[in-house]
Amino acid sequence: MAARRRAETMEQNREKLIAAARKAFAENGFAAASMDELTAQVGLTRGALYHNFGDKRGLLAAVVAQLDGEMARRAKEIAGAAEDGWNQLLAEGSAYIEMALDPEIQRIVLLDGPAFLGDPSHWPSQNACLDATRNAVSELVKDRVLKPVDIEAAARLLNGAALNAALWVAASEDPQATLPKAIEAFSLMAEGLRQ
Repeated sequence: MAARRRAETMEQNREKLIAAARKAFAENGFAAASMDELTAQVGLTRGALYHNFGDKRGLLAAVVAQLDGEMARRAKEIAGAAEDGWNQLLAEGSAYIEMALDPEIQRIVLLDGPAFLGDPSHWPSQNACLDATRNAVSELVKDRVLKPVDIEAAARLLNGAALNAALWVAASEDPQATLPKAIEAFSLMAEGLRQ
């Protein structure tokens, strides 16, 4: 009983820290966010932060993973409204790119994430996106919607194109003007794989 209560408390503390960090990173950016203020806001100590995440970068990685997972789910939901697998693939990639306009995603996932966590293609959450793209490409090749292309290569290129387009939108001086260019180019590139 005591062990279960302790595990529940640890999970609650972890969730509190992620929620507070998400807010602080979105408002102030990763570099300017104060860990002392963040932990004090949720009534915890720096020790709780270090115990759960190792350091500030570990906390950023947890926040990025949470947001990236939400992005993937939202893109999949949007794609679910498309009429077939091909249009779902395009809609999912376009939705992911469009999320670069969301200020929280822009700041945390697309600007601070790569700056402080390194290449997004190595993040566990991006590997989950790659797996989903690989499955979609495999089905589309099997159904002869796509040319008989290497599934791994096509999935990595499509996934990378959507990610890099989102990074470009987020970092551009005028994201609203950049977005349609990025989505159009993504769609045209993907069209090259079609039968």
